[in-house]
Amino acid sequence: MTPKRDRRLAASFYAVMPNPADGSVWGTVAFRYPGAIVRFDPRTRLSEIYNVPAPGFGVRGGDIDRNGVVWVSLASGHLGEFDRRKCKAPLNGPKATGDHCPEGWSFHRLPGPGFVDVPQMSVESSYYTWVDQHDTLGLGANVPIATGNLFDGAHALVDGKFVTLRIPYPLGFYAKGLEGRIDDAATGWKGRGIWVTSGDRTPWHKEGGKGTKPLVVHFQVRPSPLAD
Repeated sequence: MTPKRDRRLAASFYAVMPNPADGSVWGTVAFRYPGAIVRFDPRTRLSEIYNVPAPGFGVRGGDIDRNGVVWVSLASGHLGEFDRRKCKAPLNGPKATGDHCPEGWSFHRLPGPGFVDVPQMSVESSYYTWVDQHDTLGLGANVPIATGNLFDGAHALVDGKFVTLRIPYPLGFYAKGLEGRIDDAATGWKGRGIWVTSGDRTPWHKEGGKGTKPLVVHFQVRPSPLAD
């Protein structure tokens, strides 16, 4: 590698997310340890890679909020948060190896019990994270929501605490993707919500038995339990 030249990154994106804050494009790099996220600037044609530091590892799906903060599901049982604005070292050049900004990362332990020898790591196995940039659900703008694949639902991080949205039936719901939509803002909570798809992995093994098919679930949040 020639220090004065750019280095080619052999990294493919698993999730792709445009940054509304500056026009860059981010992606998650899965299927290698410990996993990473990459920023591509269409104007300069330069990319930046940021590896996940301990205790996190195992990047899968991710999304970005309106401030440019990246949120990713991690196999370590965390929701990872990366804020490039916190980086202290040069963001490119020969010293930008991928491990140059551990201070940009924060980790939020997902709900659930831990393993015997590592209780600090949740057994939750989140597949994907989506950010509700426009408050389609009603829990607030820029709320990251991670799929709760061992909880039959999804985990929303609201003011630093997780709110679990659980699907009571059929048991075995395997959240695969999320998207929000506001159909009629004038009708309050009734006109908004998020849509969550279930995976197609062995659907007949779920509650309901043979013939059970994947589902799409519409989540809506009332401002209070008795709200009409």
